[in-house]
Amino acid sequence: MTAFALSARHESWPLEQPFTISRGTKTHADVVVVTLEKDGVTGHGECVPYPRYGETVTQVLEALSRCGGGNINFDGIAAMDLPYAARNALDCALWDWTSKAQNAPAWTLAGIAEPQPLTTAFTISLADADVMAQAAAAARRPLLKLKLGKPGDDLRLAAIRDAVPDARLIVDANEGWSAGVLPSMLRACRDAKVELVEQPLPAGADEALQGISRDCLICADESAHGLESLDAVSARYDAINIKLDKTGGLTPALALAEAAQQRGLVIMVGCMVGTSLSMAPATLVGQMAKVVDLDGPLLLRKDREPGIHFEGSLMYPPPRALWG
Repeated sequence: MTAFALSARHESWPLEQPFTISRGTKTHADVVVVTLEKDGVTGHGECVPYPRYGETVTQVLEALSRCGGGNINFDGIAAMDLPYAARNALDCALWDWTSKAQNAPAWTLAGIAEPQPLTTAFTISLADADVMAQAAAAARRPLLKLKLGKPGDDLRLAAIRDAVPDARLIVDANEGWSAGVLPSMLRACRDAKVELVEQPLPAGADEALQGISRDCLICADESAHGLESLDAVSARYDAINIKLDKTGGLTPALALAEAAQQRGLVIMVGCMVGTSLSMAPATLVGQMAKVVDLDGPLLLRKDREPGIHFEGSLMYPPPRALWG
């Protein structure tokens, strides 16, 4: 059997505006693109190494350079000694290569129905209350994701709800709240008619969620990775945010989504800030999700071409010239 030729490169994509969460601010999306080539067919995958999980662009590139190509297969990627982001790019590149080699859309290989357009959340970066309220109003989006996690979040919520009385709201605290402020912040979310709160407490310190009264879904993000995290997530959360950079690719992400549904968890599909090549595989998980947060390309100054077509917040299935 012919071996794959594997290459990986770093790309940096400027953001339209600085992107701020409780942990800091970024101005570029730094991604790693993996290319697999064999028998005249080329597949591509993209990942976003995330320092919160101890992964960097340099680390991912070095790990991929050591693994080489060889007889890469879906079952073997999970066993490779690679950062999860690297596994993601490699797994998604293999999906793309297989789709092209077999001349079959990726969704047929995954055994799911033909993908339909998805409505994605649009993220409002963390800032002062008036700035966030103005940004929410200017966005004119049906579903907004609010980055919170700093003192004054109750004022931010009230100001944003006043500015966009009809928009659906979800919140991401990025581990920024404490158990002490949690009850009051959940009441503020109730008053603002927030539908879902993502990762309110630090991962590893989220025991306070177990049994707490809530008026909206509480979703695990930093506390949720692969199948091994489901026991803890099921005991404390109502929903799980599945990101391919955390699971290590589309293959484990689909398995995680199915297992999470069997446990009664609501599925959210999310992303790091990347290009349409990062979002494309995640749209397959999005077909199983109640909440879709794949707005990475909308935050870029310019996306790759061809990219996913957006009409406002409606994202269409990726063109096969991009992926899958």
